[in-house]
Amino acid sequence: MTSRPVLSASSDDVMMTQDVPEDAVGRRVSCDEERGTVRYVGTVPPTAGLWLGVEWDNPERGKHDGSHEGVRYFTCRHLTGGSFVRPKKASFGVDYLTAVKRRYEVELEEAIGEEFKFCTKTVLMVGFEAVKQKQRVENLTEIALRSCEVSGPGPENEIRKTTPFAQSLDLSGNLLSSWEVLAAITQQLESLQVLQLSYNRLSLSSDPISLRPAFSRLRVLSVKSCALTWSQVLHCAPMWQQLEELYLADNDITELLRPVNVLQTLKVLDLSNNRIVQETALEISHLPRLEKLNLCSTGVSVIQFNDASAGNKTALFPALKSLLLDDNNISEWSVVNELEKLKCLVQLSCRRNPLLQKEKNYETARQLFIARLSQLELLDMRQVLSDERRGAELDYCKMFGLAWLQAGGHSDPEKNHPSTEFTTEHPRYLALIQKYGPPDESELREQKPFALKNQLLTITFVCPDDAERKPIEKKLPGSMIVQKVKGLLHRLLKLPGAELKLAYTCAKMADREIEIDNDLKPLQFYSVEDGDRILVRWS
Repeated sequence: MTSRPVLSASSDDVMMTQDVPEDAVGRRVSCDEERGTVRYVGTVPPTAGLWLGVEWDNPERGKHDGSHEGVRYFTCRHLTGGSFVRPKKASFGVDYLTAVKRRYEVELEEAIGEEFKFCTKTVLMVGFEAVKQKQRVENLTEIALRSCEVSGPGPENEIRKTTPFAQSLDLSGNLLSSWEVLAAITQQLESLQVLQLSYNRLSLSSDPISLRPAFSRLRVLSVKSCALTWSQVLHCAPMWQQLEELYLADNDITELLRPVNVLQTLKVLDLSNNRIVQETALEISHLPRLEKLNLCSTGVSVIQFNDASAGNKTALFPALKSLLLDDNNISEWSVVNELEKLKCLVQLSCRRNPLLQKEKNYETARQLFIARLSQLELLDMRQVLSDERRGAELDYCKMFGLAWLQAGGHSDPEKNHPSTEFTTEHPRYLALIQKYGPPDESELREQKPFALKNQLLTITFVCPDDAERKPIEKKLPGSMIVQKVKGLLHRLLKLPGAELKLAYTCAKMADREIEIDNDLKPLQFYSVEDGDRILVRWS
């Protein structure tokens, strides 16, 4: 990736070289709103003049891999990641101070002599606004220089004077070429705690520990889409001794390695949109303070904590409270059972996984998540209320009650010895029947196959507390949820605002009422059959 020497130069070449820094190779440039890294400076026969060989961040911007007519001038990560551009078309960027002035300061000449309407009078500005703006820059605690072509620090120690109180700095999408160049900026920002570096390409430092003072107070770092591998992250990590939040979405992270003596202060880690090798996912499970982990779109299909048996807690992820698993390949409830082993997990997001498609009805799947995870307080960004938990756990006991009995379960605690296979599949079941008592066997009726889901059922609605109301017969699909049934009854019985309570009876159990106590369940969940009667009461 080194530049080829220029053997000769015309007068035009000399003029163009004046626009090319001596250290151009390795520097970052922008051209037509695209960013890239200079990999070559020199001639490209048979054309005349000087060229820059650029590897673009966006491989679709390029035309080749650094070769031209059989000659290799530089190398690229992608086959179409490179191209040659004339120096005059490429920008090597500006220093930090120039970018700050462009972004925040009002040019004096724009303010002096300007006329402004103030109420009904016209006043002449004499530069006061420009002075005021400059003063405001010096007091800024948040600096946003996103896509401002920042490539270096500028005059020595001037940053310390210009923005001395900066606590948050956004340098996303700029032209920084290395961690050393970045450190030359941040070491002058002694209060810096939050740093945004997404969409940059920084070459690694040969001595990251020496740069540690430049990031001594840093708590939050975002390096989204910076083409980093996990090994490179660990190489840089000694610089960030106080880091609490690290955002690494959309990088080149595949195999995870265990962080040794680095990242031990992390509380938040975002690895989303990286295709992580399944077998390495638990390498980060020893981070002692990690509270939130984002593994969305990482290809996760299996999670297994082998250090703990079903019903027990794992020593891994000792502080993890929040886990994001959206858009993965999770298809088995065994994964959810494993999550119950986490000591501190209270928030989970698992949207758009094959597991939810298995259940067909999202609300049913939600209830199963809640019943299987005892400490869950927030699921898919929705709070888990105490009544919802109680209903989910009771429904879970009923749903798998027959399987429990068939596996050796019994209402008598001394005879209750379900098989290992059952307790592995339902590790919370025994705890739930201890909490609520075993389900009544009369309620444990076989679930109807899903193929019958949309079969119309003839249901008779009866109001046992109001003898003057005649029974109403309706044909309803078994998939109709109880909430919609209640909405229908409000209209039929003209009871707007009333709180309805439903139960049903059937020919097989004519003397027993079975409560319909969950508005989010379909009728088929309660095994309501064709010809059954639903009893309607209200208050």
